[in-house]
Amino acid sequence: MQDVCADLATEGAELARLVADLPPDQWSAPTPATGWTVRHQVAHLALVSRLMDLGLRAPAAFEAETAPIREDFEAGMAARLAEGLAEPVPDLLRRWAGLRPAVERGLAAVPRRDPVPWLAGPLPAGVLAAVALMEVFAHGQDVHEALGVPYVFTDRIGHIAFLGTRTRDLAYLARGLEPPAEPFRFELTGPSGVSWAFGPEEAEQRIQGPAADFCLLVTRRRHRDDLALTAVGAAADHWLGIAQTYLGTPGEGRGRIGQYRV
Repeated sequence: MQDVCADLATEGAELARLVADLPPDQWSAPTPATGWTVRHQVAHLALVSRLMDLGLRAPAAFEAETAPIREDFEAGMAARLAEGLAEPVPDLLRRWAGLRPAVERGLAAVPRRDPVPWLAGPLPAGVLAAVALMEVFAHGQDVHEALGVPYVFTDRIGHIAFLGTRTRDLAYLARGLEPPAEPFRFELTGPSGVSWAFGPEEAEQRIQGPAADFCLLVTRRRHRDDLALTAVGAAADHWLGIAQTYLGTPGEGRGRIGQYRV
């Protein structure tokens, strides 16, 4: 795969260009996430960038500032998001524009396996960069859909596919379920036709299909029935219905195409 920090920078810059000159009415356009407008999505990304930047620069300050979030994730994030939504749009865009390169540079300067503070505990810098890319991709999907602008998939999503396999057990933990002990094998095809495989080759539980569909699934941006993913094994099939690669409650998931549900 390509360099995750370079891909993060490219993905963030492309989304920033998409929203740079939006008229006021489009900032209030509803997105597929119930109750969230385009402005909510960008404010959330600015918040994530702010927290990552703080974790990279000042770990002690990060721990203090994120204590309410770690105590109650949903309420803590909602409170911080409200602060961003109170900003005028030009100020929000300027803040996000300053934070994005700071996070990209900070992550690129840390050895890939070195831990960086994050909300559920320290993550290797390379994994945190994939988390940052996943956030831009996921919330970018909602912005693209709200504005009616098709998203063009590239092999940059390979990092998100990797993250989706690495965080397999989040789906179970978010629901109070016991993750299966047996490993999964993931065999995915990238947008360019490249093949990506994760997990032991001999695993009986297997998931196969387009990497683009897999990324939409694990970020809960599409219903599994609208995706060309196949499962071998009961555990793998069950996982396709609950997969998520982010912290927080899973919500109801997206409905079939054309239905807007969180």
